[in-house]
Amino acid sequence: MEVLPDIVAPEPVIVFCGLAGAESTKLRDHYYETPGNSFWESLHLSGLSPRRLRPEEDHVVADLGLGLTDLVGHWDPRWVELDALVGKLERWRPEWLAFTSKTVAHEAARALGVRRPGLGPADWYLGPAQVFVLPGVSGANQRKDYDGRPNRLSWWRDLAALSGRG
Repeated sequence: MEVLPDIVAPEPVIVFCGLAGAESTKLRDHYYETPGNSFWESLHLSGLSPRRLRPEEDHVVADLGLGLTDLVGHWDPRWVELDALVGKLERWRPEWLAFTSKTVAHEAARALGVRRPGLGPADWYLGPAQVFVLPGVSGANQRKDYDGRPNRLSWWRDLAALSGRG
C-alpha cells in the first residue's frame, strides 16, 4: 500500500493522524483532499492555521508547528502498525496526537487493548503524546450530534486551546 510521506515540523505541538487503508486514501496525492473533507477548514477556523489551506498546500503545516501522518492499517487490529507510529512519535515528541476520526482512534485503542475513547482528550498516550480524538473530517460525517455538541468545530477549538494555539 502506498502511504503519503509524513509532513511534520521539528518539535511539533500536534500531529494529526488519519488512517491509510481506507478506500478514499488510496489514490490521493495530498492529505485530506477528498471532496467534502472538512480538515483544512477546521484547521483554520479553530485558530490552528492563519488561513484556509488547500490540500496541495499540506506541506505548510510544518511551518505552523504541526504534523500530518497516517495510522497504517486495514480495519483490522492485527494489521494496525502502531509500533511504527509510536517510533515516529518518540522521534517527533509532539504534545498531542490528534486522531482525525473516532474510527481511527478506536482502531488504535483496540490494537493497544485500551478502552475506546470518545471525542476530546483521551486518558491514554501513544508514545509521548496525549491522544485527542476529533470528529471525523470526511464529507460523509454529517451527524447532528458530536458527543453532545452541535458541531465538529467545537472539538477542534478545544484542541487548539489545550495546545496553547487557540
